[in-house]
Amino acid sequence: MSSQDATGGGAADAPAGGNARAAELLAAVRAVESGERSADSFFTERLRPPARRAPRAPGGPGPVAAAGAGDGEPVPVTVPDAVRAVLARGGAPEALGEQVVAALGERADEVLTADPWQLLAVPSVRTEQADSFARALLGDACGPGDERRARALVVRMLERAAARGHTVLEPAALSRALTQHAVPEPDEAVRAALDDGAVLVFEETLDSLDVTDRAAADASEADAPEGEDGEEERPVRLLVGLERHALAEESLADALARLAGTVLAGDADAWEAVASAAPTPSAAELARATAGHGVVTHSGGEAARAEPAFLAASAGTLGLRAFAVAHGENGRERLARLLPDDGGDAAGTVAGLLAGREGPPRDTDGLWELDLLVVCDAAQLGTEEAAALAESLPDGARLVLSGDPHELGPAGPGQVFHDVTAARCCPQVISRTPDPGPLGELVSGVGAGELLQVQAPDREVVIVPVRDAGEAVHRTVQLVADSVPRAIGVPADETQVIVPGHDGAAGTRALNAALKERLNPGPGRFGGFDPGDRVLYSPAPGRGATGTVVAGDDDGLRIELPGCTVAVRPDRVAATVRHGWAVTAHQAAGARWPAVVAVLPGDASDALTREWVYTAFGRAARHLSVVHGAEHALAEAVAGRTAPPRTTRLRRLLAQAVAAVRGGTG
Repeated sequence: MSSQDATGGGAADAPAGGNARAAELLAAVRAVESGERSADSFFTERLRPPARRAPRAPGGPGPVAAAGAGDGEPVPVTVPDAVRAVLARGGAPEALGEQVVAALGERADEVLTADPWQLLAVPSVRTEQADSFARALLGDACGPGDERRARALVVRMLERAAARGHTVLEPAALSRALTQHAVPEPDEAVRAALDDGAVLVFEETLDSLDVTDRAAADASEADAPEGEDGEEERPVRLLVGLERHALAEESLADALARLAGTVLAGDADAWEAVASAAPTPSAAELARATAGHGVVTHSGGEAARAEPAFLAASAGTLGLRAFAVAHGENGRERLARLLPDDGGDAAGTVAGLLAGREGPPRDTDGLWELDLLVVCDAAQLGTEEAAALAESLPDGARLVLSGDPHELGPAGPGQVFHDVTAARCCPQVISRTPDPGPLGELVSGVGAGELLQVQAPDREVVIVPVRDAGEAVHRTVQLVADSVPRAIGVPADETQVIVPGHDGAAGTRALNAALKERLNPGPGRFGGFDPGDRVLYSPAPGRGATGTVVAGDDDGLRIELPGCTVAVRPDRVAATVRHGWAVTAHQAAGARWPAVVAVLPGDASDALTREWVYTAFGRAARHLSVVHGAEHALAEAVAGRTAPPRTTRLRRLLAQAVAAVRGGTG
C-alpha cells in the first residue's frame, strides 16, 4: 500500500517516547471538536500508514486468516503452572487459565504481574473483575487513574466498539466511554495509548464524507478557515482505532482496487450470449457488468439470489473457474439448489472456503486457482473475512458481492457491503426481481419504510397481539408446538423464533427455557443440554448455525449441524453452545426457515429498528407469525428508526486506492 499524506487517512506515526507527538494529536482533537482550528494545521508533514502484513509464504495457507475462519473447535491450550499461580494470587478462577494463555501467551504470568489489567484481554472479564485482580496483586499501589488501567481500558473500549460494528471511534466518543469507567483523565489515557502504540490515530477530510458523517464530526466546509495560500482548508475529523482493524480495512481496499485494475475484458460475444440466456433482466445486467469489471456489487432479496447463481453456473461456458459461497450452511444449501446438480462442488460457505475445506486449491503463492468468486449474503461480511477473500484472489479474477442492503449488518466490525457500494468505485446492479407473495410484499415494504397491511389468504402472515411478556411467551410456545404445525403444516423443528434480545421476560433465554420444557423436557444432564435439544452453535463471534444435540458424555456434546456433526469439549460448551429454538435477528441473518415466529415484547420497543424488522420478517420462507406487544413501536421503527451508523474507514480507503490504480494506468 502506498503511503498517504495528512489528508489521506493514514495512521499517525507515534515514535517511541513521542509524548510531544501524542500531545499534538490530542490538541488537534480538542481544536477540531471545539471549532477553533482545522486539524490540517497540526498535520503539515506526511503521515506514515501502519506497516503492512508480511509477504505471503509460498504454498502457505493464504494471505490473511480471518478470526474463527474454521468451523472446528480450538485446540486445547496447556496452562503453565506459573499462570495458574498468578491467577490464584489475584483471586481469578483457575478455569480462566486457558483463555488467558490464548490471549496473552504462555508467559502470561509475567505479563499479568507487570500489568494486571491485561486480564481485560480476555473478552469475558469485566472491568470490575480486572480491578479486583489488580488490587489483589498490587495492593494500595493501584487506583482508577493507574496508567496501565487506562491503557487497557482504551483497548477494551475499542474492542467493544468493534463488537458493535465500528472499526474506529472518534476521540470524543472514546473519552466518554472511558469516563463511565472512572478514568479521571480520559484524554491523557488516549494519549498514553497512542504513545505505546496500543492504538492508532487517523484523519479524514470531510469533503469525502456524507451528511451523516459530517453531522457526526460536527463540522462543515462552510466553517473551515482559509489556508496561507488563500484557499479554503478542508475540515477533517480524527479517528482512533486498533491496528488489527486498520490493517484489515487497508488490505481489503488495496485488494479490491487491485482486482478492479487487473481484470481483462473477456470475449464480448461469449459474455453477451450468457446475458442473452439470463432468466431475468437483472441477471443479464449482472453478466454484462461482470464481463468487463473485476469487482461488481449486486443488491436484492431472496428471489434475486438466482441472479448471481446463474452467473456462477454460466462461468464454465466462458472458460472461467468459478465458485460461489454464502454466509453459512443454511445459505449454502439455498444457493446450491439454484446451481446445476444441487451445487455439487461449486458452492460452499465463507468459513469453509477460508479454512480450505471447500472450494478451489491454492497455488504456490497462496492464491486460489479461481477466475470468478460469487459471494452471496455479502451484507454479513465482516472486514477481516472480506479481506481474507479479496486478498486470496489472483490478479485478473472477478469478485461479485451480492447482498441485501436492507438487512442488519454483520455481527462484528465493519460494514463491507455498505461501504463498497457507497464508494461508487465499481458497477452496482440493483435487482428488479421482487420476492413473491404476501411475505415478499410485506418485507419489501419494510425495506422501503412502510408497514403494509398485506392480504394473506393462505395465512402466510398472522399477527398475534399480546398484552405482556408472559402472554408473549405462552403464545409463542403455543404457535411453535401446536398452531403452526396444525394450521400451516410446518413442524416445530422447522420453525424459528426470533427475538430482539437475550434478556428480559420474553428474551431468548426465557423463551428457550419455555420451549425446551414443552418440546424436549429434560434435566440438562450435559452442561445444561439433553439429546434432542435444539441449539445454536457459535464457534466464533458472528458465526453460528442451529443444530440438534445427538449425544453427550464426559467428552462433551455431539451436535448435528446442516452438513456435518461436531464434537464440543466440555470446557467449550458454555462459550459456544446455547439453546436455539429462539435466537436474535443478528444470529438469524443469512438464514431462512419455512416458518418464523417474530416476538416483539413491549420491553423491547427501543431495540426495534427498520433493519431488525426487515431481517426478522425476511427469514420466513412460507409463514410468518408476529407475536406483537410493541404497540406503535413497530410502525415507528419501520417508518423512521434505523440502525445506528457504524464508523469505518473502508469507503474512503477504497475510493483512494481505486483512484490511485486508475491514475497509474491512465
